[in-house]
Amino acid sequence: MNEHPFVSVEDLIKNAPANLSLEIIAGADGISTHHLTSARVQKLGLALSGFTHYVHRGRLQLVGQSELWYLEQLTAEKRKEAIENLALDKITCILVTKNLQPPEELFEIVNRSQIPLLRTPLVSSNAINSIVTFLQEALAPRSTQHGVLLDLYGVGVLLTGESGMGKSECALDLVSRGHRLVADDAINLKRVGETILGEAPDILKEHLEIRGLGIINIRELFSVSAVTDSKAVSLCIQLERWEESSEVERLGIDRKTINILGVEIPLFVVPVSPGRNLSTLVETAVRVHLLRLQGHDAARNLIEKHDKMMEEKICKK
Repeated sequence: MNEHPFVSVEDLIKNAPANLSLEIIAGADGISTHHLTSARVQKLGLALSGFTHYVHRGRLQLVGQSELWYLEQLTAEKRKEAIENLALDKITCILVTKNLQPPEELFEIVNRSQIPLLRTPLVSSNAINSIVTFLQEALAPRSTQHGVLLDLYGVGVLLTGESGMGKSECALDLVSRGHRLVADDAINLKRVGETILGEAPDILKEHLEIRGLGIINIRELFSVSAVTDSKAVSLCIQLERWEESSEVERLGIDRKTINILGVEIPLFVVPVSPGRNLSTLVETAVRVHLLRLQGHDAARNLIEKHDKMMEEKICKK
């Protein structure tokens, strides 16, 4: 897992959305050594007016028309003092919006401190939206998971379990029933907000490995509708050998979850033994999950009926 993702200012300039049209106008020596670690954008207005503790490390600092107007009202000496008091060691880079021209004092100080100074033609609000969207994607925590990811009834289902449990064979059967494959064997996961997105590495896309058949291409065998590029993981089904499953769920009352990149995902643990139809069990688990989301729980309803029946019998006595 990439626990501390970052984006260098150099990568930001190269890969940011085209509408930003980023150009570096000063501090070029620092573009490879200064890193963004947060998707949040901060305006420098408060910091320029003396509240320097508001400057947060790892964020892009934005200077718009209001900030430049404030600096223009100061004398050259006060302007230089305001900029030098910005806690420069915390600043990763500064972005000037609307193609505005910063004061000479800012050029001088960022060049000396090797702080990249960028400029965009966009107004501040549009620049913030584009930057945040890009950084949320670029800084998303990531990991690689062994298993199979499928789209069943619109639900992203992650099948896990040790090698040889029949995950890929189960996926093949499910695809033949009309469901869609996202990834087999290795799944690239990333967290965006509270959503875990999964996709296949480029080289493995559309492929399944089936013992006895080798590598097969699902799109070629079942058409393009049988595959999809990515899917949000909403349910995990863990396959375990029956004799190794310490606790076999009988009633389905206890709801399990698994933590993936800090997000709790509903979990079913399904024991595997000869004669059990894995594909049907997986489909049923997804249907149960969907019913629970709608407030229906067969196990709890049965227990409530049982308790009510027992109470009625006691009352009659």
